[in-house]
Amino acid sequence: MKLENRVTLITGAAGAGIGRGIARSFAAEGSKLIITDASAERSSSVADAIGREYGVPTLGIGCNVTIRNEVEAAVSHGIEKFGRIDVLVNNAGTNRPKTIVEMPDEAWELVINTSLRGTFYACRAVLPSMMEHHFGRIINISSTAAFMGLKAGHAHYAAAKAGVLAFTRCLAMEGAEHCITANAIAPGFIYNEFIPHLYPSEEIVRMEESIPYPRKGTPEDVGLTALFLATDGEYITGQTICVAGGAWMR
Repeated sequence: MKLENRVTLITGAAGAGIGRGIARSFAAEGSKLIITDASAERSSSVADAIGREYGVPTLGIGCNVTIRNEVEAAVSHGIEKFGRIDVLVNNAGTNRPKTIVEMPDEAWELVINTSLRGTFYACRAVLPSMMEHHFGRIINISSTAAFMGLKAGHAHYAAAKAGVLAFTRCLAMEGAEHCITANAIAPGFIYNEFIPHLYPSEEIVRMEESIPYPRKGTPEDVGLTALFLATDGEYITGQTICVAGGAWMR
């Protein structure tokens, strides 16, 4: 129960992937949870299910992280219900693979705005409460794509995730005096049931074959890393931890 009496807000946490894996890991340690997702119905459903399973208070809120007013409203609602937000996990992201020459402005803006602008909006919204309580743990989900040249139509995704890393380092500098840490997790290929809807089968095979470790990564692998940063990683800030089974080493 390392997170008993703590409150965690996780963006993009009602899907099948990393966000829900993080939510479950945190609930298992007693954290109160604020689950956000673009779908209010899905957010409420997932929050209720996790709350029943782990016996923790939860709140599900519909929130499109690209819209500032929705992010600020979600944070305000969470603080109104629980009194504070101790941990923020910026997980919301998306990808629409297109080569650069074929990429429409709308695809570039959607991917950049969801991963990078959404992270900024959420951090800016929770910082005053964290500063008031002189405590905070911010965990931003990036990707090993931030370090790698990719040719399968992921330029906008890689750019957004690299921006998250730079933003996290600046955030860590500004938050340190208030005992607020900010770190990033850079997952490699993490499989979930939605992956086949995003990538062609040959791309999935390529990503799986790039992993030296003899199993696929799971959302729970990322969840446990986030849990460490939120609990035992007090003196770690401004860092990036790759969770990739050895597919990227640095």
